Amino acid sequence: MRSAAKLFADVGYDRSSMSQLATACGVSKALLYHYYSGKDALLFDVISAHLIELCKTVDEADRPQVPAEDRLHFLVKALLDAYRDADHEHKVQINEMKHLATERQEEIRELERRLVARFADAIHGVSPDLGGSLLKPVTMSLFGMLNWHYMWFRPQGEISRDDYARIASRLIIDGARGLAGA
Repeated sequence: MRSAAKLFADVGYDRSSMSQLATACGVSKALLYHYYSGKDALLFDVISAHLIELCKTVDEADRPQVPAEDRLHFLVKALLDAYRDADHEHKVQINEMKHLATERQEEIRELERRLVARFADAIHGVSPDLGGSLLKPVTMSLFGMLNWHYMWFRPQGEISRDDYARIASRLIIDGARGLAGA
């Protein structure tokens, strides 16, 4: 699946073929068809496996009993750590899900909703007075920061993943509290 994700990310779902996928995966086309009815089935598995892993990582990192700010930081750090070495899968999730059948997209969206709900709960914990109509935009703003970090973040750069987790957490915490007080 990692090889398929790399091919989908590099050349796009539309421009990839089962022959190219088989070559990228180091298997015969016949073997690939033994496991997958077509490239859409492989695309679904790439995206769903990625999201299942993200959900699992975030679920394991969640500490609802700790102070709310720490909880949010732990979740953000866990998600950023889970994104490590998953740039291709993440890019495929963002750019290629539209090629899946509607019911498959809904399965993926359900996994995405699980992640969003976990983070929304943590954000609500740091800012209980944040209005209900603002919780979703604030939560999605956090995902915007985290989901696109792969475009600029470099492990050898000036800040670490943990540094960025603290920055993103602090921006959301202070911003949510500021909005709640406005």
